[in-house]
Amino acid sequence: MTIRAIALDVDGVLTDGGLWWGPGGQEWKRFSFTDIMGLSLALKAGLQLALISGENSPILDRLAGKVGVRDIYRDCKDKARALRSLADLYHLNLEEICFMGDDINDLPALEIAGLAAAPADARPVVVQKCQFVTKATGGNGAVRELIDYVLSGAGTEAAAESMVI
Repeated sequence: MTIRAIALDVDGVLTDGGLWWGPGGQEWKRFSFTDIMGLSLALKAGLQLALISGENSPILDRLAGKVGVRDIYRDCKDKARALRSLADLYHLNLEEICFMGDDINDLPALEIAGLAAAPADARPVVVQKCQFVTKATGGNGAVRELIDYVLSGAGTEAAAESMVI
């Protein structure tokens, strides 16, 4: 089945999982322009994109606004439920959705996604559940690598099975 949507965890996937606190208590995170370009390419190709984060930070809105992602699931404690909601919103089968996560709270969504993906530095238990694992680490081009893979037409079930680690 063809992937028609990509949902992403944010911390550890679009970021390197680090967090900086400014002297006034501001929260700062680093994003890769390689990944941002990948998001732009995915949208131009007609893929639906969603951010699914356990956090509720204004940084999510800033990122989504910069790249044009409309669907943001904030403060999400049940990412599988968010994935089902995304499927319902766009009338998709779960098999048509790719989810990329990096830690144990992402496992329920990874287990129901049509294509489960992880950055190279994801927790080992996550890597074991994924059909596609990038060479790049979170926040350092992993999302772009995934998007290039999906846009190449390789994001099909048969191709994904050949990528199992």
